[in-house]
This record gives sequence, C-alpha cells and structure tokens, in this order.
Amino acid sequence: MAGLLERRLLYVSGKGGVGKSTVAAALGLAAVRRGRRTIVAEVHRRTDVEHAVTSRGVDHLSIDPEDAMEEYLADQLPVRALADLLSSSRAFMYLAAATPGLRELLTAGKVWELAQDERRTPGAEPYDLVVVDAPATGHGVAVLAAPRTFATAARVGPIARQGGIIDRMLSDPRRTAAVAVTTAEELPVNETIALREALLEQVGMDLALVVINGVRSDRFTEAEAARLRADGGAAAGVALAAHELARAQRAQIARLRRALGGAVPTVRVPFNPTGADLDTIADRLERAL
Repeated sequence: MAGLLERRLLYVSGKGGVGKSTVAAALGLAAVRRGRRTIVAEVHRRTDVEHAVTSRGVDHLSIDPEDAMEEYLADQLPVRALADLLSSSRAFMYLAAATPGLRELLTAGKVWELAQDERRTPGAEPYDLVVVDAPATGHGVAVLAAPRTFATAARVGPIARQGGIIDRMLSDPRRTAAVAVTTAEELPVNETIALREALLEQVGMDLALVVINGVRSDRFTEAEAARLRADGGAAAGVALAAHELARAQRAQIARLRRALGGAVPTVRVPFNPTGADLDTIADRLERAL
C-alpha cells in the first residue's frame, strides 16, 4: 500500500451500501492531512459526502455527464454558438441514447481532466490527488473501460486519440489506483471478487487495496460460547448472536483473502455502533497506508 496516496487518481468502487462514499471521503481527508491538494469527485449529480469533506479542507465536485459534454464542446469547438447548440439538453439526451457508453466516457473524461496539471477549466488549479467515489461495481468498471472501448472502436480520429490518452492514465498503476470497499458478507465479497476480475479483463489493472468495512470484534472463544449456550437466557442469546456474526464475518474475510491470493492488501475498518465516523476511518486508513 506504500504510495497509495501519492497516486494522482484513486478510484473507489464496491457494492451499494457498504460505505464506499465514506471510505472515499476518508481517503480524501487522509491525503489532505499529508498536505496534498485533494478533491473528492462523486458521479451522476450525487452529493453524499459534500458537507463532510468540504468542512475538512477537501474540495468536492459532483460530476454530471451533461455538464462534462458542455465543457468538452466549449473547449473543442471554435464557435461558441455551435457548442451551445450541440450541448442543449435535447441534443445530449439524443446522443446519450444513441451512443451506448457515452455517459461513462464523458465521466471518465472529466475524471481525467481533474487529474491534469493543465486543466481544461480556465483558471482552475491542478490537484495533487483526485478521489473518485465511483458508481457501484459493474457500472464503475464501465466508466474505467469506456475510453479504451471508444478508442478501439474508432481506431483513428480525435475520439480514438483522446480515448487512448485517457485510457493510458486510467490503466497506469503508477498514476491510478483502484480501491474496493466491501463488508464481510457473502454478496459484497462476491461483488468484490467480480470487480477485480472485471478490472483485470476490461481495464488491465488490479485492485490496489480492499477496505473491509464494519468488521465486528469477537469477544468470546468457542469454549466461552459453549458455556453461554449452556447457561441460556436473553443476555446470553444476544452475546451469542454477536459471536456468530463475528464468526461468519471471519469466514467471509478468509474467503476474500483466498480469492485475492495475497496479491491485494486489505484493511479492516471496525464496526461502529453509533454510525460512520469519518475521522476515525481516516485514522485507520492512515495507519495502514
């Protein structure tokens, strides 16, 4: 995990509901603590973590594909009126419907633009790190894969050239790292394994880190659990339920690690009964990083 926060782009994905947005925000906070100018970018007009990060010195942007198209056209076309015409909502909806993957390509293009030293937006300063709170697993891979898909399909011309440029950054492990967030449950673990396989196949990159969120501590040995079962009672039942949940989580973590084969490091974030604490998670990630 050495140097993870020294990358230019961190792409955080995982199954919905596992705490992906919170982990993305915590990574942004950890980077700011190290003196890196950082932005957390959420996709499709989401603003889940905006207040949490901006109050701690992390910039925030909600990426909207339509806005990304307007920005791109204004930059590429010499006549502003033509750019305005082509970027109208009706034109965008038509193009998006007629061109599968266009929204993903525009999102990938904006992510790439944020990570450049020379920004497309006039007067915009470069960022040391861009943390992307990406869509859930399958859609998240589609965003990363879109530039290569369009470049391969076009072969020649500006789309092929720009798609290739974007793909070279997104698939470069020296500049871009993919982080998966999961909980120690069967379905999220399955999606994490599938996410890794899809990244390797479609983007040519491996996961750099898996964050296992909401891990419960096991307070009892098996001998102590056996005595609780013998004693019975409501309190013992509650304690045993927690013990069984922790044991089930251990089994899922072991299964995940076997699937990763030792090639991808993992970090455990303890379960917090009072809800997610951004600073505590950032502390945990900083120690691991």
